[in-house]
Amino acid sequence: MRRESKLARYIQNMSRRAKALRHPLICLTMEKTLLLKIPEMDCPEESQLLKKKLTALKGINSLDTFLLSRELRVGYDERLVSEADIVTAVKETGMSAYVVGAPASKEQKEGLDWGRRWQLVLTSLSGLFAVSGLLLYLKGFPADITIPLYLAAMLTGGPRIALKGFRAAKALDLDMNFLMTIAVIGAAAIGEWGEGAMVIFLFSLAQLLESHSLDRARNALRSLMNLSPQEALVKREGREVTLPVEEVALGDIVVVKPSERIPLDGIVTDGYSYVNQAPITGESIPVEKYVGREVFAGTINKEGVLEFRVTHIAKDTTLAHIIHRVEECQAQRAPFQSFVDKFARVYTPTVIALALLVATVPPLLTGTPFIPWIYKGLVLLVISCPCALVIATPVSLLSGITCAARNGVLIKGGVHLEEAGRIEVIAFDKTGTLTTGTPEVIDVLPMNSLPHNELLSIAASIESRSEHHLGGAILRRARKDGIEPSDTNGFQAIPGKGASAKIKGKEYYIGNIKLFRDLGIPLSPAEATLSGLQAQGKTVMLVGEAGGLLGIITVADNIRQSSIEALPGLKRNGIKKILMLTGDNAGTAKAIAAKLAIDEYFAELSPEDKVTAVKECIKKYGKTAMVGDGVNDAPAMAASSLGIAMGTAGTDTALETADIALMSDDLTKLPFALSLSRRTLRVIKENIAFAIIVKAVFIALIAPGWTTLWMAVGADMGASLLVIFNGLRLLRYNP
Repeated sequence: MRRESKLARYIQNMSRRAKALRHPLICLTMEKTLLLKIPEMDCPEESQLLKKKLTALKGINSLDTFLLSRELRVGYDERLVSEADIVTAVKETGMSAYVVGAPASKEQKEGLDWGRRWQLVLTSLSGLFAVSGLLLYLKGFPADITIPLYLAAMLTGGPRIALKGFRAAKALDLDMNFLMTIAVIGAAAIGEWGEGAMVIFLFSLAQLLESHSLDRARNALRSLMNLSPQEALVKREGREVTLPVEEVALGDIVVVKPSERIPLDGIVTDGYSYVNQAPITGESIPVEKYVGREVFAGTINKEGVLEFRVTHIAKDTTLAHIIHRVEECQAQRAPFQSFVDKFARVYTPTVIALALLVATVPPLLTGTPFIPWIYKGLVLLVISCPCALVIATPVSLLSGITCAARNGVLIKGGVHLEEAGRIEVIAFDKTGTLTTGTPEVIDVLPMNSLPHNELLSIAASIESRSEHHLGGAILRRARKDGIEPSDTNGFQAIPGKGASAKIKGKEYYIGNIKLFRDLGIPLSPAEATLSGLQAQGKTVMLVGEAGGLLGIITVADNIRQSSIEALPGLKRNGIKKILMLTGDNAGTAKAIAAKLAIDEYFAELSPEDKVTAVKECIKKYGKTAMVGDGVNDAPAMAASSLGIAMGTAGTDTALETADIALMSDDLTKLPFALSLSRRTLRVIKENIAFAIIVKAVFIALIAPGWTTLWMAVGADMGASLLVIFNGLRLLRYNP
């Protein structure tokens, strides 16, 4: 059901877009989308608080928070709620907001910078007072001296935490800030001033470190955004002017000098150079660019000056699509993340209720003093927050997706990254995917002592009048060998068989075996050769005249070098079976499959047959990915467990339809993508297991009284930092 729904969703999206074009006024007035920057949104608790606050507003249709880019996307009905209402609701949570794309005001920037510096100052003071109090206590100083220091530590480090906790409680969300506030107040109430001071200091310090470590993931995403220059040198009215990229229009001519980054997508109109496309396609070798070739925003011009005509404005470039998709993945709930979120919703209130029971039931039943049990309840309260669990999955997923994007692989969300890690079978389209998709002449075999060049000249002369794609291969080979076609007359195409033409008054033929048999031209001298060539999967073209056969030319679709390198890499990365689906004949399919050591092939398939074949593969083998060269294979990719399109740089539709897009025609990126996805799954499992084990250990140590408040907060926040750092390692992943 899920596989079929992918294609259905694509069709629905296209339908909605068409309706929007037909009824723009209806669409604009009923539904609007607002993207806000929330500079103070640093942790899952603040994200959850925003959701609870805004969903209470009437007219909010959808809500997504992007923690790592600190953004909030709101879909709303402007008849029921306004943009100002939404911004006001955000401010009521204690956070600020401004529209993405609109520059932050000077006050907003200064307020955010000052807020962070002030937090660092207060945390430092809190630590100074807490440590001073602890050292004096160990030296034997009385409580009259140590308690004021502990209180100072609480008052410098605690107000920010308490305020956030109060706002969360007001929204009926018992977050970590609220739990910490209750724990510190409780510790002070039972006389554990030192414990309370250390809890405040450690928690405030951990929040600073967590914010700093998450900034690394944000910077990785920002580095993608900074690939494209903000200005372009444009030819306008006979002179060159520098303009912001947002002001450059379709059809404008942009000039790029050596060593400069290309600011927009376009088609080269003048100049010759090599361009480093690694930031977009992951290709390690610079690509030759000349008139008619595509260039992409964010790539680097190496040598000569290039002029190109703009084909995509700034917001629609290939790079913009990539950045948009990487940002979008933050809103998608991958299976692991959905599980953790559901687990946390049950786990946190359960442990809070358990903490209350621990603090009250044992002393009531046994008559023992309340204070030791209240202390144990407070420890359990602190250890109960699932910070490490909640943050483990999104940081790992975004790090993995960002790493893939840097290497020319666009993964369209965490759900697809997880799915790629579970794939065991891959089906490939043949033409344009495993092969180049462009037929080339392989053999030129003259007969009866006819010179090689003369045979090729006759074939090229006839095909110069033809529009057949195999004729194009012969013409390309002739030009490569320095042979120019001769003048012909009387050209005649023979549908399904070949063609004929007169050269210097003499009639010649080129075509398949059927044509020559129909003409009665004997083939017996070449029967064995023809059988051998056909067995190799080559397309055989015969050249002759009325008197007999002059020679044989074979044409074949060349196998990509990257296919030869990639398929063994897939096997090494856990792929158990590799299949090939093609509309080509069985002989050609068999030959290609043998050369690439493909496990199984299906030949002479229509697009509908490919869909059926993919569904059968899923039934027979389990999760199956389909790799194709873009739009033509979309139905089969939609039917698969995971659709992978290759060579999609500059191809908007393929970027929209595929689950994973290889930006270049380099299939060696596929083993990398699968390896990265498997590694990401391992990191997520490691993080979840580590977070649960740490909590279980410290909860178990509460009963004998071996866990203290400051140890509990240190363990909880330490676990959060460790899972973040472990996830961030994926940014540097290189198999």
